[in-house]
Amino acid sequence: MATSVRSKGLEAARAKMREAGSDEVAIDTFAHYYRLLEHGETGMIPESTIEPLDMESLDDVVVSEEDALAAVRQTVVIKLNGGLGTSMGMDRAKSLLCVRRGLSFLDISARQILHMREKYDAKLPLVLMNSFRTSQDTMDALARYETLPVDGLPLEFLQNKEPKLLAARLEPVAWPKDPSLEWCPPGHGDIYTALQGTGLIEQMIEAGYRYVFVSNSDNLGAVPDARVAGWFATSGAPFAIEAVRRTPSDRKGGHFARRLSDGRIVLRESAQTLEADKEALADLSRHRFTSTNNLWFDLHAMRDTLAQRRGILGLPLIRNVKTVDPADPTSPEVIQIETAMGAAIEVFEGARTIEVGRDRFVPVKTTNDLLVLRSDIYALGKDHVLELVADDVPFVDLDPAHYKLVGEFDKRFPDGAPSMKGATSLKVEGDWTFGRDVRLQGEVVLEATSAQRVEPGTVISGGQDV
Repeated sequence: MATSVRSKGLEAARAKMREAGSDEVAIDTFAHYYRLLEHGETGMIPESTIEPLDMESLDDVVVSEEDALAAVRQTVVIKLNGGLGTSMGMDRAKSLLCVRRGLSFLDISARQILHMREKYDAKLPLVLMNSFRTSQDTMDALARYETLPVDGLPLEFLQNKEPKLLAARLEPVAWPKDPSLEWCPPGHGDIYTALQGTGLIEQMIEAGYRYVFVSNSDNLGAVPDARVAGWFATSGAPFAIEAVRRTPSDRKGGHFARRLSDGRIVLRESAQTLEADKEALADLSRHRFTSTNNLWFDLHAMRDTLAQRRGILGLPLIRNVKTVDPADPTSPEVIQIETAMGAAIEVFEGARTIEVGRDRFVPVKTTNDLLVLRSDIYALGKDHVLELVADDVPFVDLDPAHYKLVGEFDKRFPDGAPSMKGATSLKVEGDWTFGRDVRLQGEVVLEATSAQRVEPGTVISGGQDV
């Protein structure tokens, strides 16, 4: 296809973004990635170009109380809150899902921040990066926390949106049935573009802040801990990411590595892994660390780097192929241009990683994760911080035919999650409904070809027939 034809696609996309009110930083950033896509860039990171990465552990780091408090008092907390939880059957902000004691992710995060402000005698602003789909519901839900906003900073800023491109022609797709489906978020790597475009980086610096802690709103383990803040501040690094040891649950996920060509740390996502390298991706003994998506950056370093790069950080492209209507596999194939915020680690010389405990990484991507979070694996203290009270987190695999969607999942646990402190794994095949006060122990497998019920008070041990 001639470049001139494709360039028409870029001009059409630019015009569409301008008409929708996108700022020039967002439009220029989109154009940068469009050109990469146009020239065949895939964003792939071959195994032959990287080597495994080792790193220090937070357990071995000494941070003085003085350094820790000084750092956290200069920190702004940003939560990524643009997701709708569509893969779990939700149609509003995933952070509004009830997880513990009638509280949502958003409730617990807000209460964590309010508690830590008192604990550290710090302003500790909370700022949410919402999408055009999550903003209203989120702000309505937070209205009850009247002391949450901090003078001089907004409680939210909006993630950008960009046109989905027809895979065949790289032109913006038209979908009159539901015009909102013509748009997509640019991945969470858009945080840097959005912060730049809104002027928030300068605003935070002028308000006296030096560091930013970013995490996903569905990760309740990601609290702005003063010790981690102190480690980052005293390291002098411009950018850092918290990592955890990979487990069987992480086999298909991304991992850290070191690029052979320049020694920079890179974060390779599964979408950037060649088919021939999938075995290496899944090798937990080779690539041992995955990202928590808890990251820290120095505001001055970010401001200066963005200025040097004319507002475009230049993260690796992720080419995401989908259908324009995710619920209709027969709708036209489109490309969504995305980036991952953790990939910024390769942009900054002197960037660091640090191994943290699994208690700082409690993401909920599926109802498997939700069951663990609602169970007694974790305790929720008065400070609203999760504490792992089991020896380990069990591996959970629920039959997607019956448990994938939150509504169906809730029907099958009407009296709450079973006790799982003594379980090492749970695999459910078929349609099982759990009564009150069920306890699981060891490796539990439940199989059925018709709807079944686990009676209240049942104790199921590994290998036992129910």
